[in-house]
Amino acid sequence: MFRISSYIREVAAPTPLAPRRHPPGPVVIWNLIRRCNLTCKHCYSISADKDFAGELDTAEVFRVMDDLKAFRVPVLILSGGEPLLRPDIFEIAGRAKAMGFYVGLSSNGTLIDEHKIDAIAATGFDYVGISLDGIRETHDRFRRLDGAFDRSLAGLRRCRDLGVKVGVRFTLTQDNAADLPGVLQLVEDEGIDRFYFSHLNYAGRGNKNRADDARHQMTRDAMERLFDTAWDCERRGLDKDFTSGNNDADGPFFLHWVQRRFPTRATHIEAKLMQWGGNSSGVNVANIDNLGLVHPDTMWWHHTLGNVRERPFGEIWSDLSDPLLAGLKQSPRPVTGRCAGCRYLTMCNGNTRVRAQQLTGDPWQEDPGCYLDNAEIGVAEGERLEVKPWIRLAPAA
Repeated sequence: MFRISSYIREVAAPTPLAPRRHPPGPVVIWNLIRRCNLTCKHCYSISADKDFAGELDTAEVFRVMDDLKAFRVPVLILSGGEPLLRPDIFEIAGRAKAMGFYVGLSSNGTLIDEHKIDAIAATGFDYVGISLDGIRETHDRFRRLDGAFDRSLAGLRRCRDLGVKVGVRFTLTQDNAADLPGVLQLVEDEGIDRFYFSHLNYAGRGNKNRADDARHQMTRDAMERLFDTAWDCERRGLDKDFTSGNNDADGPFFLHWVQRRFPTRATHIEAKLMQWGGNSSGVNVANIDNLGLVHPDTMWWHHTLGNVRERPFGEIWSDLSDPLLAGLKQSPRPVTGRCAGCRYLTMCNGNTRVRAQQLTGDPWQEDPGCYLDNAEIGVAEGERLEVKPWIRLAPAA
């Protein structure tokens, strides 16, 4: 995750460069349930409105939580599917809060009605994230449900009105880029705390729809708008938190924005960004799915590191016999192509790796989602990986 507002504040009021922080354990995004009342176009878990067999029960979840605490995991993000469809979601979240975890809830918002909101507020979630993929018609088309936008917006408002810290998540594609200004305006008009901008990653239905991924110039335009919006909010004293994810080229691109807009701050911002260090999948971010399978992050459901039913999470996360996990933890990562020669490799850490793997079969190839050109990253002109539509391969004979 790239915390845009934190670096915007460093532009406005620089702070001394402190030693780099090393979290005691990874943030764990936990897909407690795969069932969902929606079938979103870019869903990485390919959820559906049906029960999935073999999911962890309450007692198993509690046991895993004990393992996570013992491994010093600081943050649990409870996700799905739609986590509010789990009958024990508030029991799980309440126990997590009592154990001292920072607890987030990742929801589509449509189920946050006048009954659920009281339980959400009473549980004391540290943060609730709700996805909007555009304004009304666009969002409903992405979520494949008429009225989804109005229900999600009502959920956002209920959280806000009861003092629950809440944010909007937005995933950019060619099909909703025109709605970004309207969503940003909605965040301001509605008094929403946070805006999370997600680049499309090639996982689940997001991989099948990767031909709809925003092309590089569209992505650049969107990021410029996001930086400008964050700066404008800071200038006006609005307490907003803008972040982005799934494309760590955002850090180097922000540095270029600072070099153009605030050149006297560029050296300071570059030092801060080097300290950030870019992508942390497999290092400071982990995923547990609904079956207890552990993955390097939520976009790696097609690659399993182990099962928490069979081994403690900490043992799985520390086992470097898995080549992918070992490579993700390596610094610098063993990337090739444009990424290998990039002047920002230490800052970006090679980006997400999923797009490269899904496109070429090699997780260490260059990331086709990097939207900086060769001159900007300091490599020779040449060919770049082309994003091609996903096709289902015929089974081997």
